[in-house]
Amino acid sequence: MSDDLYERTRQSWEDIWSQASVEAELEVMDQRRTWETLGVYPQYLSREGIILEAGCGLGTVIIKLREMGLRVIGLDYAERALRTARAYDPTLPLQVGDVHALPYRSASLHGYLSFGVLEHFEHGMGPALREANRVLVSGGTLVLTIPYPNVVHRLVHWKRRLLGQGTLASEDFYESTYTQHQLIAEVQRAGFEVVLVRPTSHSFTLWGLGWPFRAKGYYRTTWLADALGAILRRIAPWPFNFTTLLIARKARNLTE
Repeated sequence: MSDDLYERTRQSWEDIWSQASVEAELEVMDQRRTWETLGVYPQYLSREGIILEAGCGLGTVIIKLREMGLRVIGLDYAERALRTARAYDPTLPLQVGDVHALPYRSASLHGYLSFGVLEHFEHGMGPALREANRVLVSGGTLVLTIPYPNVVHRLVHWKRRLLGQGTLASEDFYESTYTQHQLIAEVQRAGFEVVLVRPTSHSFTLWGLGWPFRAKGYYRTTWLADALGAILRRIAPWPFNFTTLLIARKARNLTE
């Protein structure tokens, strides 16, 4: 990714977070689809060491995990988001920084969390994953959520081709999607051993189709989306997967 594109991506997130609020984000944290991940990964995290959320935004994940008794710190390159988070809770341990050059010693953290972050870099997730490996202790836990090329995503791209719009050009880059096998391969190349891979948030895949799956409010799904999403989760888990949850450990035989 060029320096110019990287800076424009950072500025885009500054603009996105300027229109959000901690209160609204916390409401999302209480929705059913959020607990498809939040109800799973905390049991894999250390209760003694420090855990980093890399790309923490407004810090709502940190707030929830601290309530669970976990020692979590946050880092983001969007300073405006961190200021908003600190205005809500001045005790939040937050730091401005880049996920590709973390300001932490090697083998100093017990957990690394990344929720909907690494797909936004055009050069791919490899460099950030290798940096995550560097700062984790041997056996430390990596938790990722990454968008999947589901049915709706493929329909959008098919529609673009049909309308002669082609694929997204470099200057329009927003995010990449990863299949289950692509994601596992990326994580393993960075020196991790995969523990769990799970499709989640099927109701939000339906949200992408618009009415009648969008409820009033901040990214809220309707009862219909939730009901159909629960069915799709059982009968077609991967085709309608919105976000893949992956949990891995830093391989213990790597030199730190």
